[in-house]
Amino acid sequence: MSDEMILVVPRAEFDRLGSFQGLHFEVDRYLSALLTPPIPRFMARAAAETDPNFKQIIPYAIFTHAGKILSYVRGGKGGEKRLAAKRSIGIGGHMNDVDAAGEAFDLEAYHRALQREIAEELCIHTSYRQRAVALLNDDSSEVGQVHMGVVHVFECESDAIACGEAAIAELAFWEKEALLAERERLETWSQICVDSLAVLLG
Repeated sequence: MSDEMILVVPRAEFDRLGSFQGLHFEVDRYLSALLTPPIPRFMARAAAETDPNFKQIIPYAIFTHAGKILSYVRGGKGGEKRLAAKRSIGIGGHMNDVDAAGEAFDLEAYHRALQREIAEELCIHTSYRQRAVALLNDDSSEVGQVHMGVVHVFECESDAIACGEAAIAELAFWEKEALLAERERLETWSQICVDSLAVLLG
């Protein structure tokens, strides 16, 4: 993990724009500011995971089909060890220096990185529409203090989606009611999103 260079933005920039707890829906205003060079930068992941002076920008993609939500359990291989064995409804991960393609990291690079991350974690055999619907921040935990999520909703034409890596297990589309019943087993970001599904899915 120590060799991986990941995207971060200064916590001070987040505070300047207006820090918040939970979900916030001014996605364009925040991302256009945070992802305008020279604000975004790359930091060794080992350092970033323990430095609350920086926020790691993480796409958090929710996949839906016929009113159901894609859900899975995080395995112990790779990824964020502090979230292992938790159920999640969000697919995503860190933005890397390779996503910048040798140039300054900007909104275009972010969208490239989003597609890369999705393709690494899932095998998608269906068409979809996607949109960014919210920002997610949770400073109540060690993990949350150094991360910020960008919640995307992927509306899929079918349920033809399979696991793309070993860290994802028990992948299936769940009814909203079933997710609410399992709320306490969800990772914190998924709990926050499940509590506001009506707003996020529009």
